[in-house]
Amino acid sequence: MNRREFIATAAAGAALALPLASLGKIRNKGDKLRIGIIGTGARGQVHLEELLKRDDVVVTAICDIEQYMLDRALKQIADAGKPKPRVFTGSGHAYEQMLARGKLDGVHICTPWEWHAPMAIAAMQEKIAVGCEVVAGITLDDHWKVLRTQQETGTPYMLLENVCYRRDVMAVMNMVRRGLFGELVHLQGGYQHDLRAVKLNGGTPDTMYGGGCEFNAQGWSESRWRTQHAVARNGELYPSHGIGPIAMNIDIHRGNRFTRIGSFATKSRGLRNHIVDTCGPEHPNAKVRFALGDVVTTQIACENGETILLQHDTSLPRPYSLGFRVQGTEGLWMDVNESIYLEGKSPKPHQWEPAQPWLDKYDHPLWQKYAKAAEGAGHGGMDFFVVHAFIEALKRNEPMPIDIYDAVAWSAITPLSEQSIAEGNKTLDFPDFTDGKWATRKPIFALDDRY
Repeated sequence: MNRREFIATAAAGAALALPLASLGKIRNKGDKLRIGIIGTGARGQVHLEELLKRDDVVVTAICDIEQYMLDRALKQIADAGKPKPRVFTGSGHAYEQMLARGKLDGVHICTPWEWHAPMAIAAMQEKIAVGCEVVAGITLDDHWKVLRTQQETGTPYMLLENVCYRRDVMAVMNMVRRGLFGELVHLQGGYQHDLRAVKLNGGTPDTMYGGGCEFNAQGWSESRWRTQHAVARNGELYPSHGIGPIAMNIDIHRGNRFTRIGSFATKSRGLRNHIVDTCGPEHPNAKVRFALGDVVTTQIACENGETILLQHDTSLPRPYSLGFRVQGTEGLWMDVNESIYLEGKSPKPHQWEPAQPWLDKYDHPLWQKYAKAAEGAGHGGMDFFVVHAFIEALKRNEPMPIDIYDAVAWSAITPLSEQSIAEGNKTLDFPDFTDGKWATRKPIFALDDRY
């Protein structure tokens, strides 16, 4: 069976992709999903905005430890003319009370990374479907626990990786599936985003994006928790933006899998230099040693012979780019130069041409159908699509398009990269979280215009 025939038959087999026990509760047509949000900070408020636009959802509960963020979320709800939800706060474990009430169909987890695994596990144990912001866990053991809980409870779990729904990324995936790049050979992506002003700030909402050198308790928003990961850890800390679209292009867990992984890290200079330049060399945080290398490079080998290159680069001055490259036997696309080359189809041999005409021609059916609805949504519309996918799969009792195996494998790149670097850049075997099921599972992600 060739690749096109393989994709064409996938829709018929999608219902067999997961055991029926994992497809959630049976619901009556017209029922509204009762959704809760754990974490009403900046990211949680983006999710909330998308949920409030829907007439098939009611946000019945929200949870956070920060009153300022809770108040902002409550104002969003009131401004949308929606009923006030029950509020859970007062401790870091207030979410347990929210989940234990048994009145939620699903929950969005939008908290600091270290809380994702315990919160997802608690929700699944209560048979509450999980839409989890990236990442799935911190340690490799976290990922196995999240996976085993999903398998034991059959509760739906989706990693809310929005870049899989980026318009150009989906158009390129459409081209891949139609064979325009030939057989894929090599792919690249990453998280290349100057976050110095996010990780270090002045400790108030007004200085959330710059104006200071504080983090942990003295910082605000992400600097309260995210910066500590750069202090204590050295690895590919945020892999899913890059690996998610790559994995979908080469059918990871759907006839392919990751087999080997190895990582390298540069020296660490960017965050300390930012502190010195912003607040002076005498500032106490100028003495902090950051473990995270400024650029972390990770290589991954795949069962079907492709190679992957990921780069994490968040501590140096640079424009934003995810650095995508999709390369096959008949050409390649790169997002950094917004260009494409297709052998025998591009105007001139060995010369780039603008990618946009090709992206327009092969615009994915999802974007053709929902572009209007996605206008104004976060991250150029991507946030509409990822929330829409979670809600639609839950309503239809169908498999999550970014499922538990995707979640744990993409996220496990972080602890594996840390281990590789700590062991002298050792190449490691990549765990098979599917226990061999990768060989027979069929693609289901964005095969049509539903979600």
